[in-house]
Amino acid sequence: MSKISIIVPFYNCPYINQALDSLVNQTYKNLEIIVVNDGSTQYSEKVTPYLDKIKYIQKENGGTASALNVGIQHATGDYICWLSSDDIYYPKKTEVQLAFMKAKNALFSHTSYYCINEKGVITSRALGIHPPNRLELIKRMSIGNIINGCSVMINKTVFHHIGVFKEKLPYTHDYDLWLRIIQKFDVHYVPQPLLLYRVHEQMGSKKHADYKKRN
Repeated sequence: MSKISIIVPFYNCPYINQALDSLVNQTYKNLEIIVVNDGSTQYSEKVTPYLDKIKYIQKENGGTASALNVGIQHATGDYICWLSSDDIYYPKKTEVQLAFMKAKNALFSHTSYYCINEKGVITSRALGIHPPNRLELIKRMSIGNIINGCSVMINKTVFHHIGVFKEKLPYTHDYDLWLRIIQKFDVHYVPQPLLLYRVHEQMGSKKHADYKKRN
């Protein structure tokens, strides 16, 4: 039975307990939940009730990419997922996606998702783009990132071929990794929405928007 490692980078996020609830309630049970506390000064007490169900790593603040890389280093699973501490997995996320990947012999996949607001209310239609062929995928990815990082499941062997996240990139670390992956591996898409992606003022993509404009 394949093991799935799910890495949760955590930094001062009030929604961390909702993220962890969604992981401990997954229908697929051979999971390793790795919370990487990236130097948080707030909300760490919300992790305490889950300590017997997770692997908890504390480090100095270094950004999301560094937290993900620490999680990857400690992961013992056959597959790697990532869940931001403000987002939520559907209960069958890991079960459905793993079965899909095994059926397709896939090493990398991503899923459709919904946006939610601060209160957890769905605010969008199902989102997710999957171009019909490799050439179209590369064209779309050259314009911008169309893969939601928290919807991804990656066979751990992929990292041996393309490396891990570049820690100097505070906002585009996932986009950079996907660009490296699509050069060597097929990208598979699960059209079923399996993630709730929270849009709020403190989310990383909004905080780092100025960095994106400058670079």
